[in-house]
Amino acid sequence: MKVGILGGGQLGRMLLQAAANYPVETYLLENDPNAPAAHLCHHFVQGDIRNFDDVYNFGKGLQALTIEIESVNEDALEKLEAEGVQIFPKPAALRTIKNKITQKKFYTEHSIPTAEYQITQSLAELRGKTDFLPAVHKIGQGGYDGKGVQMIRHRDDIEKGFDAPSVLEKMIEIDKEIAQIIAVNAKGETAIYPPVDMVFDNRLNLLDYQISPADLMQSILWKVEAISLRVVKDLKSPGIFAVELLVAKTGEVYVNETAPRVHNSGHHTIEANYSSQFDMLWRVILGYPLGNTDPILPGAIVNLVGAEGCNGEAHYEGLDEVLQMDNVFVHIYGKKDTKAGRKMGHVTIISREKQDLVYKAHKIKNTLKVISK
Repeated sequence: MKVGILGGGQLGRMLLQAAANYPVETYLLENDPNAPAAHLCHHFVQGDIRNFDDVYNFGKGLQALTIEIESVNEDALEKLEAEGVQIFPKPAALRTIKNKITQKKFYTEHSIPTAEYQITQSLAELRGKTDFLPAVHKIGQGGYDGKGVQMIRHRDDIEKGFDAPSVLEKMIEIDKEIAQIIAVNAKGETAIYPPVDMVFDNRLNLLDYQISPADLMQSILWKVEAISLRVVKDLKSPGIFAVELLVAKTGEVYVNETAPRVHNSGHHTIEANYSSQFDMLWRVILGYPLGNTDPILPGAIVNLVGAEGCNGEAHYEGLDEVLQMDNVFVHIYGKKDTKAGRKMGHVTIISREKQDLVYKAHKIKNTLKVISK
């Protein structure tokens, strides 16, 4: 089967690594010939995943297409789908999710619990919303990896907001942030991974580390799974989806955001689960039975990001020490240059003991630094 991937970053790289287990001929569309995934595909095509002609011409000779990031040209994908190419996820689902405004409206229309929100079209309009604070301002289009999100706690923060169509979301008193990954095949069958606890770096708005399975009361776990399943089923698309949820101090569960692709919150599944999220997506695309989502052992992830004040060729300080640790797996994404806050890799830890996971996560965070030479 000829399958194309739009985007050649670290997610594309891990997806192509998992493809080695299946009878598939892989094609990659990516602007950068030195991107992390470029050397792993069977056929590399240089082009812009946001350009209609590049995406359409790339996909018209293939049997299926998938994405590693939402910022692709969905008009081209819709035309390809009409001509018989299978798209994972479907362009309609992608169009709903890739804009935070349409995504939030989708939750409202389908009675999916989400934080109270208002739409702002400009910074001038935001200035008139002081009675809605504290809130989170999320730019409608183009936000990614913590960019495009601003905390607006009081009147003095308003100028940090976005002068573009955005979502102003009422701030919730959060007990936990949870990610729930679900795969769904063309028959509508689903495979649910154990949810994960996500701990964020508030300075960068990036995932700092996570623990899986999440420590949740059974009643909260049921809510998380039921709400996530409703999101995925109402999107009416095969693929793999990461539903990010907020557990309020009151015990209520709200959907925060959804990603229609393999996701940072599922990287631990490579070592910690019988079928990784990347393996699972190939099963969905190729029409194979869904994989086993059970954990082999509990797992944790530490994100590796560029250190503050560093800009240039990447150097991994403390790598030797981390590689000597038991049941620790280092994933370097192959990006030559680093800068402050740039994702450069992740480290997975597996252990029977949660305390061991937390201890090692903090030790790795304080030991392994991505600096510039």
